[in-house]
Amino acid sequence: MYNKQHTITKSVSLSGVGLHTGVVANMTFLPAPANHGIKFQRVDLPGQPIADADVDYVVDTSRGTTIEHNGARIHTVEHVLAAMVGLEIDNILIQLDGPEPPIMDGSSIKFVEALRDAEPIEQEAHRKFFELPEEVRFKDLDKGIELAALPLNDYRIAVMVDYNSKFLSSQHANLSHVSQFEKDFSMCRTFCFVHELEALYNSGLIKGGDLNNAIVIADRDYTEAELGHISKVLGKPQVSISKDAGIMNNTSLHYSNEMARHKLLDVMGDLALVGRPIKAQILASRPGHASNIELAKKIKKLMLEAEKNNVPVYDQKQPPIFSHQRIYELLPHRYPFQMIDKIIYLDDNSVIGVKNVTMNENYFMGHFPNNPVMPGVMQIEAMAQTGGILVLSSVPDPENYWPYLVGIENCRFRKSVIPGDTVIFKCELTAPIRRGIAKMMGKAYVSGQVVCEAEMTASLVKKS
Repeated sequence: MYNKQHTITKSVSLSGVGLHTGVVANMTFLPAPANHGIKFQRVDLPGQPIADADVDYVVDTSRGTTIEHNGARIHTVEHVLAAMVGLEIDNILIQLDGPEPPIMDGSSIKFVEALRDAEPIEQEAHRKFFELPEEVRFKDLDKGIELAALPLNDYRIAVMVDYNSKFLSSQHANLSHVSQFEKDFSMCRTFCFVHELEALYNSGLIKGGDLNNAIVIADRDYTEAELGHISKVLGKPQVSISKDAGIMNNTSLHYSNEMARHKLLDVMGDLALVGRPIKAQILASRPGHASNIELAKKIKKLMLEAEKNNVPVYDQKQPPIFSHQRIYELLPHRYPFQMIDKIIYLDDNSVIGVKNVTMNENYFMGHFPNNPVMPGVMQIEAMAQTGGILVLSSVPDPENYWPYLVGIENCRFRKSVIPGDTVIFKCELTAPIRRGIAKMMGKAYVSGQVVCEAEMTASLVKKS
């Protein structure tokens, strides 16, 4: 999985009919800055409102996932969102001049191809992964539905579907790495059963449905009279059902388990509404949009609870944003005052740095030599250097500035820091930087516990 956020280099557009609304719409993917997230914009409505792709704004899960935010309603977002997850694109604005993205062929492949043409590009911001700290489950015993999200330092999905049809037996699909999506899942199309068609039409759904954008499966044998009635419902001169596969008009499958693969695609798209890339093992038995959204809500609730604690997590397997060499280039400090080993997170408002405390630190020779404790002033110095990186990142030419610490308030030392500790420093702006003055709240953590905290003021001074 990518460590840094991605957007696209240029805009790209495609057009088509919406599956459920039947309205033809033009859709344009536009580049977006770091930390923007995925947003939809209804350019056909007054004020061109923007809707965040967020599970909090889901208003309907009838045969698709519909969101509504700021007066902008967008139907059937899951296939577009699955393409975003599959290509690991974090920041994008999706403009629509209608209520629903084009269904295209009923899969995500056309969106993937368009996004590839738009040239995805890496951004200078760390991805905000949410790694599940504990398992999350959703069950609907009446419908035999069960979904689980299990802790894992990766992203994997396993799906099982089972329908009461003589033509569609139990199917399984597995994604073990997100890079598989484009080749193995993006072209898998949506599907429904013959007996559902009339009910869907009568419910005002699948107005744009066609045998070119969906797989229609029989659950039993049908008479010629019944097929004649179905052809009228679909507005087709004639329809048939293959005797062996039970698929209407003998549509060829891309995979023998294409239906299970499409359900996996739907799970990916719906879980994108959590709002952050997640690390988890997803297990889904007979999933649907309603159950996917219920699981997404549970995951987001757990994510918000974790954010309240605000404890930064250091994953040693992930490459840093800045290595010690880049820190050496940005900050003027040299041995023995270069205190930060790496920067693992950086955005417009916060930064996280890491220091590994060893017995070889020069100050241990004289500071409680028989009971080595990292001096509080050195902890503050390391925290200030971490904050210095944040302040320097606010200007386009950081090599031309000095970051000075000019104020410390409400400093507290909560716990001793000793050799062997890994200290994680997090600094967050408490107000926008004005005239080169930055106010920050800094905290230092060891094993998830605060060991030091202080309010700091820094000044950016241009080198003469």
